[in-house]
Amino acid sequence: MKANGIGGANTKTGLVFEGKTDLRTFLCSQPGYSCEDNKQGWVTVLYKGEDVAFIFKKTALYKFLEYRGIDWRSILSKRLLPDDSIYVVINNTFFIIECKFQQVAGSVDEKLQTCDFKKKQYKKLLAQLNMEVEYIYLLSDWFKQPCYQDVLDYIVSVGCSYYFEYIPLQKFGLPVPKYN
Repeated sequence: MKANGIGGANTKTGLVFEGKTDLRTFLCSQPGYSCEDNKQGWVTVLYKGEDVAFIFKKTALYKFLEYRGIDWRSILSKRLLPDDSIYVVINNTFFIIECKFQQVAGSVDEKLQTCDFKKKQYKKLLAQLNMEVEYIYLLSDWFKQPCYQDVLDYIVSVGCSYYFEYIPLQKFGLPVPKYN
């Protein structure tokens, strides 16, 4: 694993969010975790029966904002649709996760350079809720090529982060189950 250019001791735990599955599927498969759809349109994540997080895919974020009394149209000129996002209750942080998987050169290259703008937009959107915002790219190994080093450095320089193929649960501050 490489996160922000740093190697991966966390890979030994096996507790990772793999790019081949969504966050809900991953969390529900972990010991002690369960996920429940709620009537508002997003997913409640429980660990040993306690609410620990909420997962939002695409438009579910806007249902959450409406539920909390926030009109996104009065804040942003255009709606942003995250691939995956999770609000972790214990650390009051909203994590935006954008998955970028590439096998040939293409338009995704330039999309990686938009993280600063998007993070600022999400911060503006969630400011009334006093939530911290983290913006994370989940990248395929394609982006390990030397020609991406400048953009990867840029991602880190603007306060965003990236992981290749998986994100350790520890990144979110969620409880880590014990494996035998």
